[in-house]
Amino acid sequence: MDYRGIRVEASPDTMRVTLDRPDRRNGLDARTIAEIRHALDEAEHRPDCRIVVLAGRPGVFCTGMDLAEAVDAPEGDGGVADFHALLRRISTTPRVVVAEVDGQAAGGGVGLAAACDLVLATPRSTFSLPEALWGLLPCAVLPFLVRRTGFQPAYAMTLTTKPVSAAEAHRDRLVDEVCDDPAAALGRLAFRLTKVAPEAIGEAKRYFGLLWPVTEETGRVAAAEFARLMGAPAVRDRIAAFTLHQRMPWETGAGGGTRPLADADGRRGT
Repeated sequence: MDYRGIRVEASPDTMRVTLDRPDRRNGLDARTIAEIRHALDEAEHRPDCRIVVLAGRPGVFCTGMDLAEAVDAPEGDGGVADFHALLRRISTTPRVVVAEVDGQAAGGGVGLAAACDLVLATPRSTFSLPEALWGLLPCAVLPFLVRRTGFQPAYAMTLTTKPVSAAEAHRDRLVDEVCDDPAAALGRLAFRLTKVAPEAIGEAKRYFGLLWPVTEETGRVAAAEFARLMGAPAVRDRIAAFTLHQRMPWETGAGGGTRPLADADGRRGT
């Protein structure tokens, strides 16, 4: 496959998949989702591969689904069905998938991290669910986030849209280790994981999936709910104002409140 939105690098025991869409702040579109799935196919076809590392560019891990594409998605669900299927694939592939987060993880970026088996994050990293700013919900993300953190942290992130720090995410079990040197932390993990019987990785993921399942039906519910929300004219107007003019809902009169987003996460945009 001709990769355009990701870079794939293979080394003994490990495949590194790096989101590489700097012009879109590592946002996800249909092609990028398909490319990540293809990279997982490659990893599964490599008998020597035990670990898949999912990383972003310095300062930005992933800012979630491309809103402009989501509005125009022909299936009406904003690509949620395909994204949920990718998250399920990450959580079930018989390889240890490690998220290496450095910087901003927003929306679907939180979903990617939550679906991974292990999450490493640098101290400057932040995690946020901004969907409610437009009248949406992170429908595909929440089943995986709740499974990791429990109900209340995921609920609070959804309602407030407030970014949480790496330390807070570690407290809430979204992050497994906060580290200044992710490469060194990954090396320590790899040392342990390469000692594990290869078949035990897939069996562990299969069994834990039986205990705390996220199913295809969950994905259908997520897609249907997102499509329902996306169909509201007010929601589409807010998204159009943002994608066309970079104006937030409160700047157009389409949302409540007047506080700038910088109050929440220190940067304009999501």
